[in-house]
Amino acid sequence: MPAFAHPFPFDPTHGHALDDLLTTPAPPPPPDFATFWQKRYTAARAVATAPVVGPLEDERDGQRVYGVTYTSVGGLRLGGWLGVPAEEEPPAHGFVIGHGYGGRDAPGPDLPPPLPHSATLLPCVRGMATRSRHPRIPARSDAHVLHGISSRDTYVIADCVADLWCAASALLELFPGLAATPGPGPRLGYLGESFGGGLGALALPWDDRFAAAHLTVPTFGNHPLRLTLPCTGSGEAVRTYHREHPEVADVLRYFDAATAAAHLRVPTLTAPALFDPAVPPPGQFAVHNALAGPRDLHVLEAGHFAYEGMREQTQALSKASRAFFERTLT
Repeated sequence: MPAFAHPFPFDPTHGHALDDLLTTPAPPPPPDFATFWQKRYTAARAVATAPVVGPLEDERDGQRVYGVTYTSVGGLRLGGWLGVPAEEEPPAHGFVIGHGYGGRDAPGPDLPPPLPHSATLLPCVRGMATRSRHPRIPARSDAHVLHGISSRDTYVIADCVADLWCAASALLELFPGLAATPGPGPRLGYLGESFGGGLGALALPWDDRFAAAHLTVPTFGNHPLRLTLPCTGSGEAVRTYHREHPEVADVLRYFDAATAAAHLRVPTLTAPALFDPAVPPPGQFAVHNALAGPRDLHVLEAGHFAYEGMREQTQALSKASRAFFERTLT
């Protein structure tokens, strides 16, 4: 186990070494788990996303970056960024890139995408900074993660998953040549870290437009176990809520990224961490362990924590991601 000096009143490894983590299971699904998500997906696919591309905001690393808005479920207009190849040729691939909890105020290191000649949509899901704030949805992660949590039908996480499906629809509307038919097959990839990793695990099993995924330190894995593990992230807000409202455990069964991963059959690269104060490592590894399709594992020393050697590990992960998508999307 990694031995980092840290200020937390708990052990961010939760006493688990790699061998233990590789056996962490997914909890059993509720009987109608797949039906619930398939209905949600069908509703999202019926949305006319009507994407609108704004003026050029940046050009770097072979990408021109524009603002973009699109419609998601419930009629909400969401915002984000669109990256397109600077050489003005039709993109060969497309990527939807999810963000961490708190949103994003710029594309940042998410661009360039792992493959050249790709179009990239970086959405801000509903309520999140900076381009999808909503007056009725809290922007802070500890409040956002509790929004509507009393029912599976009102929980904001379900609509955030739909925001990713609608982002894919918007990207394909802007670049119809990326659609799977006619053609050799799906040419969309997904990347998501932390919050975006958990949302991706929930979204991708039901969406055949994606051919591969990369999930880094994914959250929402194995909720029954997460509820027993202290952390500094949004999971702690859920743990606190659960102590007063134990019935919420029944709602969380529908939003378990590890349970969903058991339905995810496209090639998936996961990058869970051995030490993570924000997202307990056993939950991250539960997502990887449950994957139903081809899976690549890239273990990180730590997540949500600055440490010596972090830059080199980040570079190694980027290299692994490029190689993974070169193999699975080309």
